Amino acid sequence: MVNAVANAAERANERPSLTLTRRLRARPEKVFIAWTQAEQLVQWFGPPNMKPATLNAELDVRAGGRYRISFTRDDGEYFEAGGTYREVVPNERLVFTWAWHSTPERESLVTITLKPDGAGTLMIFHHAQFFDETARDNHQRGWSSFFDKLDSFVA
Repeated sequence: MVNAVANAAERANERPSLTLTRRLRARPEKVFIAWTQAEQLVQWFGPPNMKPATLNAELDVRAGGRYRISFTRDDGEYFEAGGTYREVVPNERLVFTWAWHSTPERESLVTITLKPDGAGTLMIFHHAQFFDETARDNHQRGWSSFFDKLDSFVA
């Protein structure tokens, strides 16, 4: 009975996550730079309905370093996300917290793994610890559109 109660409690604490896998047409080194240099990130990051030239990125890419990314959608709504880098392994792995400025208590965790794949990169993107399924589903749509832009940018 104790195990059944412990298992139920453990399941109740699980939070939704998503994993997206993309084959990108560039080597891991180029993809890593696209994620870690602000002047590169602002060229591909953000939704398709974003006002041109409103994307801003401040990145301190090191374990313990912070980042902040902001943009304004066509409808005028402002978005800002930020967090802290937990792990940085050049050309292989990035781990960072993620929270929107409007809901800082809903911090989640992003892990990006880059693996050589022929002439390109296999990018495994894992976003965990969402507040609920709606947040996960919204992020899945958003990240998918970002990654289309990332692939075009690094190709």
